Amino acid sequence: MQLSMLEASVSPGAGAQDREAAPARWWLALFSGGLHALALSPWVAGLHTALPALLQTVALAWLVSTLVGQRTVRAGALVAWLHGSVWLVGATGWMFVSLHHFGGLPAWLSALAVALLCMALSGYLALVGAVWLRCRQGSPWRDATLFGALWLLAELARALIFTGFPWGASGYVLIDTPWARLAPWLGVYGMGAIWAALVALATLGVLRGAKQGARRWVMLWPIVALTAALAAWSPTPHTQAHGQPLKVALLQSNVAQDEKFDARMLGAMLVWHGQQLLQAQADLVVAPETAIPLLPDQLPEGYWEGIRAMFGPGKGRAALIGVPLGSLEAGYSNSVVGLSPDAAQPYRYDKHHLVPFGEFIPLGFRWFVDMMNMPLGDFSRGPLSAPSFVVKGQRVGPNICYEDLFGEELASRFVHADSAPTLFANVSNLAWFGDTVAIHQHLQIARMRSLEFQIPTIRATNTGATVVIDHQGRVVQRMPGQTRGVLLAEVQGQAGVTPYAAWAGRAGLWPLVCLGLLLVGVLAWPALRQKR
Repeated sequence: MQLSMLEASVSPGAGAQDREAAPARWWLALFSGGLHALALSPWVAGLHTALPALLQTVALAWLVSTLVGQRTVRAGALVAWLHGSVWLVGATGWMFVSLHHFGGLPAWLSALAVALLCMALSGYLALVGAVWLRCRQGSPWRDATLFGALWLLAELARALIFTGFPWGASGYVLIDTPWARLAPWLGVYGMGAIWAALVALATLGVLRGAKQGARRWVMLWPIVALTAALAAWSPTPHTQAHGQPLKVALLQSNVAQDEKFDARMLGAMLVWHGQQLLQAQADLVVAPETAIPLLPDQLPEGYWEGIRAMFGPGKGRAALIGVPLGSLEAGYSNSVVGLSPDAAQPYRYDKHHLVPFGEFIPLGFRWFVDMMNMPLGDFSRGPLSAPSFVVKGQRVGPNICYEDLFGEELASRFVHADSAPTLFANVSNLAWFGDTVAIHQHLQIARMRSLEFQIPTIRATNTGATVVIDHQGRVVQRMPGQTRGVLLAEVQGQAGVTPYAAWAGRAGLWPLVCLGLLLVGVLAWPALRQKR
């Protein structure tokens, strides 16, 4: 109904022919959005490293060519909105599992909630289509630059507004291409914007030169030449090996989410974690997010004290353990406790970037949360820039679950190079989403953070992906998902600050926001002035 109403209200200049072509436009937009979502699927990445980038390129080219065929701003907005809605539903549809299977919402309401969220977030992309159609002037270079700037602003809006949810950003599909070498300079959003602009340039060049024979392919050369140049480039690294390698033991408990808070299963889970913490022969043992799902004072008598004793003076080992902390009076936090023989008091890291509905309740949505059966749903927020946990000279920077989605927040820890992390430790519990695409996507996110900061990442997760990622974003060791065990590895920390860490640590994403607004203002103003 909404689509019909929008198309019925186009200007008379569109004509009957344009109205008759509307269904075809919708199908093209839906199909291009589906290709975009497919680029983020795990089986695609498993087939060939370049295939996700190729699929996204086709999706973007299809979107641009479909937009070019529109006669009204409203039609352009609709095409871009449809593309974005399918893209985001395909990329984040795993939220249905947590809402329905574990949250207890009816299937129809869970599906509707996911669809409405994705449709709302696609409003940013609808603005891209509308503004681009309103302000494009027919020059491929100018119009492609405008498209890239608008694309950048749309992805930044999704990352920043209403606490941000930039999952499935376009730059992640470039992680296994030569374009990943730009990550330490521009970050994932800068990479995605430049790629979108170059794809738009190639598409516009081909469309414009449809009657010019071989000349129509000239605009393909910039994207081909830059890709080849990046493939041949051997940049000087921004970080260097720091100290001695750490021996790490990463626990993967494989506890089903519907069993995690079941009193009948709790005893066996505590025993398993206790045994692994005791037996692991490593400098650092890492247990997943809420590996111990109870507050320390709720645990069986002597359990928490026994764990602390395992890593006390003379033991020579340290641990990072996911556990909730706090009290009714002070508030609760989703935390990681660090135990070390060198520290008199336990280290504490409290999650800063909380998940809406799962970890805090947005204003006006208490009714929605009350419909679900989700424990630990209202946490207090930790500090933005947390100190590192020092283990044998290595500065370990913890982050919890999807906090590593926000690289600009992790960058705040790199303002002072002498205290910046030398490796990241992500602890997660993705059992909320089952064995879905979310596990692969989160791994790609962690790999991108290692590329942006050029430091390794270790991940201890409940059900996967428990991995070791080196400072070049490569997975060097991995435990099979949906299994219980311990991944033993050796990790070399890296010290230094990348250009991305330097500017994002001081200014967040605002330099990119300002650049996008400046480009849109300069490129759109002539068109707006002419059409007044």
